[in-house]
Amino acid sequence: MTLLNKELNMGPKARREREKVQLRQEILDAARELFVKEGYENVSMRRIADKIEYSPTTIYLYFEDKTELFFAICEETFAKLSKKLEVLAKEGKDPVENLRKGCRSYVDFGLKHPNHYKLTFINFPALQVGKEHYLREESAGMKAYEHMRQAVQECIDKKKLRDSNADAVSQALWAVIHGLTSLLVTKPDFPWVKKDQLIELTINSVIKGLLL
Repeated sequence: MTLLNKELNMGPKARREREKVQLRQEILDAARELFVKEGYENVSMRRIADKIEYSPTTIYLYFEDKTELFFAICEETFAKLSKKLEVLAKEGKDPVENLRKGCRSYVDFGLKHPNHYKLTFINFPALQVGKEHYLREESAGMKAYEHMRQAVQECIDKKKLRDSNADAVSQALWAVIHGLTSLLVTKPDFPWVKKDQLIELTINSVIKGLLL
């Protein structure tokens, strides 16, 4: 069945639901772009509404306030990353190689989605409100972290690493790959060596330093 036929066969209720999903995504995309370009503190709900040519009232039907909108963007970012890491975890049997691929996947995700990455990991606004949201065990951010931690724990269980503290190793790895990703995303004009060479050297060096 073609897309047009599906459209014609779609009932009014299904069509409205689809339109609601599309508008919500349009709001998220517009807000993300504005937050990155102009700064979270400088963007109002009206500014977002103007960008998508809707009234502010419409946005409030989807998001209670700007903080909720911001965290919805963060959740979307983490969910995409988490899904990618979950797929990788099922592909290989070598725990060290799985960990290496997970680190590479993290960097590649940031480079492929620079606006997502900047907003969620770099330009995070100075908000105290909502901090408990992204630290929830069931939040997409904590799930993404848990994928990395599980990959590290598997290496520890197989006696591959010198350090047996899974959280310490995971956070050390995250610090390195986040630093690399942030530099590549925010300093594109720096005379880097070939990106693949730099990424592989960084990841391989840090993992090699952790091995027995």
